[in-house]
Amino acid sequence: MNIAFHLLVVGAGISVALQQVLNANLRAELESPWWARCISYVGGTVVMLAVIVASGEPWLSSTMVARTSWISWTGGIFGALFIGISIIMMPRLGAAVVVALIVVGQMLGSLAFDHFGLLGLPQHSAGPIRLAEAILLILGVILIRF
Repeated sequence: MNIAFHLLVVGAGISVALQQVLNANLRAELESPWWARCISYVGGTVVMLAVIVASGEPWLSSTMVARTSWISWTGGIFGALFIGISIIMMPRLGAAVVVALIVVGQMLGSLAFDHFGLLGLPQHSAGPIRLAEAILLILGVILIRF
């Protein structure tokens, strides 16, 4: 079961690369990064609403909203930045470099969130092995560029 979970996450990573390529193509076809980004979000919203209906989840209520903090609602802003930057940079840098840099950014951010226990995460020290892994990822990006 553990291997299946790992493979599922690898598949999610592949879907990120595919999403960025498709969004970059849409940007070129529409000649607008803004419309490409908007369409990407509309498509994702439609799929998530279908999943909510199919799963039988209750509709969002004022009680559910009251349990949240304002910062939790800002995730979409960072998703929009991620998609926008990816759409613009994909044709300039290529899929491999963009995705590799995204992974480096995710690793560096994740190390900081874990090390400092930010935003309610349990604290996990960024020891020498975890730092070495991040350095190897950065070296991988450098090798992909050549």
